[in-house]
Amino acid sequence: MKVKSKSGFTLVELMVVAVIVAILAAVAIPLMSGNKRRAMATEAEAALGTVRTALRAMYAETKAYNRDPNGNTISANTSVTNIPGVTASDLEGRYFRASDYTIAAIGTDTYTLRCQGSTGDVAGITITLNQDGVFNRTGL
Repeated sequence: MKVKSKSGFTLVELMVVAVIVAILAAVAIPLMSGNKRRAMATEAEAALGTVRTALRAMYAETKAYNRDPNGNTISANTSVTNIPGVTASDLEGRYFRASDYTIAAIGTDTYTLRCQGSTGDVAGITITLNQDGVFNRTGL
């Protein structure tokens, strides 16, 4: 008599695999959602970098961050579109709007730019950039 060998998985083995997959999913999903907000924030960081470039060009001409080449003063708590060379279309993106970007503080040798998300998935995200190129991120 020949003995037939059975191959396959038992129900217990399949249940153990299902439990392991569920545990991994429970850990991975919250991590992925946090990464999504950080990825969205890179849009604002790129736009702030564009503004920083315009400020550096202006500083090269005037030796001041708060004065444009025409002698006009640029003040804090205003839109970054007051900086020569920066337009609203430079700042409009998929997640952040041009109105989200402001000059938080500005002086002769210092500045702080701010982008504060106002709608959708980016609401509550705030990113600042100073004259040293240091980004500060909150709400991620």
